[in-house]
Amino acid sequence: MVESKKQLDEWGSAIRHMQEQIGRVIVGQQDVVEQLLWCILAGGHALLEGIPGLGKTMLVKTIADTVDLQFSRIQFTPDLMPADITGTNVIQFGTQGETSYKFQKGPLFGHVVLADEINRATPKTQSALLEAMQEKTVTVGSETYQLPAPFFVLATQNPLEQEGTYPLPEAQLDRFLLKIHVTYPTKSELKEIVLRTTSAQQLQAEKVADGALLRDIQTGLKDILVADDVLDYAVQLLMNTHPEEATAPESVKQYVRFGSGPRGVQAMIAVSKVKAFLAGRFHVSKQDLNVVAVPALRHRLFLNFEGQAMGISPDSIIASIIQTMESGR
Repeated sequence: MVESKKQLDEWGSAIRHMQEQIGRVIVGQQDVVEQLLWCILAGGHALLEGIPGLGKTMLVKTIADTVDLQFSRIQFTPDLMPADITGTNVIQFGTQGETSYKFQKGPLFGHVVLADEINRATPKTQSALLEAMQEKTVTVGSETYQLPAPFFVLATQNPLEQEGTYPLPEAQLDRFLLKIHVTYPTKSELKEIVLRTTSAQQLQAEKVADGALLRDIQTGLKDILVADDVLDYAVQLLMNTHPEEATAPESVKQYVRFGSGPRGVQAMIAVSKVKAFLAGRFHVSKQDLNVVAVPALRHRLFLNFEGQAMGISPDSIIASIIQTMESGR
């Protein structure tokens, strides 16, 4: 809960320091960094999609470096088993020869978990991650273990090389608060990347926050106000992703098979509260919703065969929904 203006100033200062430290290591990608911070401050998970070599892994590692939290990296491969990430019971022998079992925690027991190339793991392993993302617990045998708080899964995947991959099931995609596209750097950014990575001095991000501060911010930002008309706008935006909705644009009715579920509007509101706070406001605007709608809904829209054959992107569908709603206001 927000208790004073001084507290708000401290939160804002901590977030700005995080951005500064990330900028010391990561060149460009301001939109990606901003959206990742939206996710973390809203207490959700993020899926980063981009071709190899764009620094997705480095970005997640750098963000973890700015907060005093335990970082774990899991390289997903087809032979990765659930016990490899959750942990397993190991036999211990006593001094008198007696045996007992002790749970050995896996890499999933971290605060910031990098799931690298998540779509290379089998559905069996992905299902183990699903429980952690939704319930923030791990079940091994008959025992359930609580994961540390705060807990974030920041996953990466390559959209090009699909051989040997297992597409994430819709239920798991829905657990990601945002799906973030990592774009190719500009010419000037490429030059800066080369200079930074080939020089003798390698910059490192410094820790500027801890888990307690992040939890306070996450709790406090829930007090950001959402007016009834703004909430109605968010709900209608979500409803317009469904082809059977009367007010949905023609692109939705023609190319969308299934629209977003309720988690879509929950994600938009949660992230919009963070965006409003970072802009110095204590209320969510419709413009906030328009900005966050694309990363919040792009992985929650499922195109029909015609949409896939035509190469229609979910981003363009969401843009047409926003344009239709804006023109009808």
